Amino acid sequence: MLPFKLVYHPRYDLNLGQHVFPSQKFRLLQELLLNEKIAAPADILEPERASDEDLLRVHTPEWVSKLKNGTLTASEVMKLEVPYSPELAEAVWLAAGGTILAGQLALRDGFASNLTGGFHHAYANHGEGFCALNEAIVVDTDVHHGNGTAHIFRNDNSVFTLSIHQQHNYPADKPPSNLDLNLDDGAEDQEYLAILLPAVEKSLDDFRPDILFYVGGADPFCEDQLGGLRLTKYGLKSRDKSIFHLARSRNIPVATTLAGGYARRVEDTIRIHANTILAAQEVAQEISMRST
Repeated sequence: MLPFKLVYHPRYDLNLGQHVFPSQKFRLLQELLLNEKIAAPADILEPERASDEDLLRVHTPEWVSKLKNGTLTASEVMKLEVPYSPELAEAVWLAAGGTILAGQLALRDGFASNLTGGFHHAYANHGEGFCALNEAIVVDTDVHHGNGTAHIFRNDNSVFTLSIHQQHNYPADKPPSNLDLNLDDGAEDQEYLAILLPAVEKSLDDFRPDILFYVGGADPFCEDQLGGLRLTKYGLKSRDKSIFHLARSRNIPVATTLAGGYARRVEDTIRIHANTILAAQEVAQEISMRST
C-alpha cells in the first residue's frame, strides 16, 4: 500500500473520443497504478462533488450557473475548447471536489494526489483551454502558463502562485503570477531544473505555505504535441521528486494534480503521471526512514 491516498472517480473521464485532450488518461492512469501494484484498491478514495459554495469562493455565480445548466454561449464553448455536456459538468465538479479532498488528506498524511485536476486556465467568469473550473495551485509545472490561477488569486495574499512554462506558447495573455519562470523554446532537463528548483526553494522559505498544491504537468515532455520543451521522462520525475523533497523536508504537505499531457503516445503521458506518484512514494519513504 502507498503511504498516502489517491483520489479518483470513474466519471473523471469525459469520453471525448478523438480529441487532443486525452481525458481517458485519468482512467488509464488509475488502471496502470493498480495493474503494476504501485497502488492497492484501498489506497484510492472517491471524492464527492464540490459544493456550489466551494466553487463560488473563486468563480462567479453566473459562470457556475452556466456550467450547471448548460447555458454557455457559442463563444464560451469555443474558448473552453471541449464540447459542453452534462458529463463535463459532472466531471469538473468531481475534479474540484477531488482536489479539495486531496488537500485535506495531504494535511493529514503529508501527501495526496488527485488523479485529475490542475485546470489552471479557468478564470472566475469563464473557462479556457480545456479548463472549466479551477482549483488553488501554488507550484504549476504545466508547459502552459497558469493564467486562470494567476488572475483569480491576483489580489489574494494568502495564495502564492508560481508558474514555470514555455514563454512562446498558449495562452497569449499571461496575467502575472507571484513568480513567473518564462522558458525559451527547447529547454532541456538541466536548464529547466536549474531555473525551477532554486525558485521553488526560495518561494517556500519566503512564503512558508501551509500546503503546496502541485501541478505535475506531463506536457514539458519532448514528445508532447502541444509543448515545445525537451524534457525527458527522467527529468520530469527528477522535477517532481526534487520539489517534493523541498516541501516535505520543511514539513509542508503536498497535494498533487495532473494538468496537461498530450504526448503522441498516450502511454508516455500515463507513465509520466505514474512517475509523479512513484516520486511521492519514494520521498515519503525516505522521510520516514530518516525520522526512525
